[in-house]
Formats: sequence, C-alpha cells, structure tokens
Amino acid sequence: MNGAESYLHGAEAALAKVRGGLANIKAAARLIADTIMEGHGIFSFGASHSFIMTEELVYRSGGLMLINPIQPYGMNLTVRPMTLTSRLERLPGLGRELLDQSPAKEGDVLLLTSTSGRNDIVVDMALTARERRMHVIALTSEAYSGKVVSRHSSGKKLADLAEIVLENGAPYGDAVAEIDGFPQRVGPVSTVGGCACMNAVVAETVQLLVDAGYEPPVFMSANMDGGDEFNARKLKENASRIHYMN
Repeated sequence: MNGAESYLHGAEAALAKVRGGLANIKAAARLIADTIMEGHGIFSFGASHSFIMTEELVYRSGGLMLINPIQPYGMNLTVRPMTLTSRLERLPGLGRELLDQSPAKEGDVLLLTSTSGRNDIVVDMALTARERRMHVIALTSEAYSGKVVSRHSSGKKLADLAEIVLENGAPYGDAVAEIDGFPQRVGPVSTVGGCACMNAVVAETVQLLVDAGYEPPVFMSANMDGGDEFNARKLKENASRIHYMN
C-alpha cells in the first residue's frame, strides 16, 4: 500500500469510528436542539488545530448560524512563533479566563474539541463551564486520550468532564499513513473525522428542530443568487444569540 492509499485507508477507518458513535451524535444533537428551543446559546472552542472544528461550524454554507466561536487568542495558526500555541494551551487558568470573557452563561452548550484532551486550556474551560451549569459536549479521541496522562492539576481530561463525548476516530498520535523505509507515520485524520462528526451533529440538530416545527437559521452560500440577502435577514432575526457579528 503506497502513501496515498495508506492515508485514505486510515481516513476511512476514522470515519467508521465516527459512525460507530452515532448514538452520541444523536444525543448531542438532541441536547443542542433542546437548548436552542429553550432560548439558550451554543458556543465552540478548540486550541491550535482543534479550532478548525469551530471554523468548520461557524459562518459556513449549510451551517447553523447559532454556533458562536470562543476565539483561541494566541492559539491559532496566525500567531508567531507558531510553537507558542503549544505553550499557551498548557497555561493554567487561561481556559477559565477565555470563558469568563465570553457571553456564555448558564444553560448554554459548550462544544470543546481536543484530540488528546490532556491540556490545561480545555480542562479549565470544561471545569468553568460546569461551575456555570453549562452543558459540555466533548469531541476527542478515545484511543489517543486513553494513552496519555492529564497535564492539568486535577488529573482530569476533557472526556472526564463532558456530558456527552463524541469520537473523531483518530489513533494515538493522530497520523495514519505508513511509508516503507520511514519510521514515522504521516497524515493526521482528526480533522477529517472531527469535521464529519460535527457536521453530522448539525444535520441531526436541524432535523430535530424541523420535526419540532422550529425553523432553524442555516446559512445559504453567499455565492448563490440571493444568498447575501437571505443570510442578512436570518442574522438580523437571530441577532440576540449570535455574538460573532459584533
């Protein structure tokens, strides 16, 4: 099996694991749908590459307008040096501070992504969310998280603190492609599996809202005729729960 085939085989295996977690995907969608119908908010966070999951969910064609990003200041790939992202996600207390500075409150849902689930940033944020009586949904890798120890003083990992745990299908180390004559695996799959999982949650959430007679605000592609006008109208109608336009 060559490099490309090895990677695609690994990606398919990750997606099979995501599908194996369908019950939790549906549980997460039910929680989010109920939260929306009760008038509460939805927030999403991840540090470094895990923020890709939030970027996938926010301001995206076919995406739910009500998902608000908590920005990972200094922990996305615009920071220099880029290695600073790894240092900051291990900084005690930063996760609490980021959540404190957000509009998130009691009754809201917080989607937290971390493949290893071991670093201070997500553990602190999850602990703070629980103190606020928010609902925590985690996207992580059981295979990866299960083989590492927590870096947080509590000894907890993200999966220990979540109401619902979603699986991204990544193996320990994340990379899957095996190259003959090269000892290290290449090609991570946490993004492939994570994005598929999150979009499945959104699709199921929209289905539940429609079934309940609630019109979910979903983005139309801005490159389709009428898209800009449709999106502007829906954003205005739902402005009280959309915080990323300010």
